[in-house]
Amino acid sequence: MELVPPAASSNDEFARLLAFILDDLIPIPGTKYRVGLDPIIGLIPGLGDTSTAAFSSLILVQALRAGVPRVVLVRMAFNILINSIVGALPGVGDLFSAWFKSNRLNYRLLQHHSSGTRMSTFTDWVFLITLLAFVLAVAVVMAFAIGYMAYRMASLLFGWT
Repeated sequence: MELVPPAASSNDEFARLLAFILDDLIPIPGTKYRVGLDPIIGLIPGLGDTSTAAFSSLILVQALRAGVPRVVLVRMAFNILINSIVGALPGVGDLFSAWFKSNRLNYRLLQHHSSGTRMSTFTDWVFLITLLAFVLAVAVVMAFAIGYMAYRMASLLFGWT
């Protein structure tokens, strides 16, 4: 993937632009490394990783429209899930998100496996919606679990009842 933000003129370009924004938007001065908004938004406890998982899911929708096989959709969802679960860990998770770049991986999978010849069926959409619901449910559960753990730790430290 090139490091110049692309123009969002088609659905494929939208997926490319989204992957760029979430994974490569901001250059780190003095290095060739870039980070996106995914690890930055992920710093917001609970809400950050859930919202970036929702944005990342838009690339899955584009993959379905492009005729990507179901097994590749599962792999793409698994990338989002890994990023959400590990990214939910305070500090370490955000460093992982900056390194893992799940959206860039998913965009490359989209490019490699899109055929453009197969139309999406109703079953494909049911499959994708079920997959997205599962990924987002795991992200939400992780957000609540981390919020609850943070609350419990704060109540122990400060004597809240």
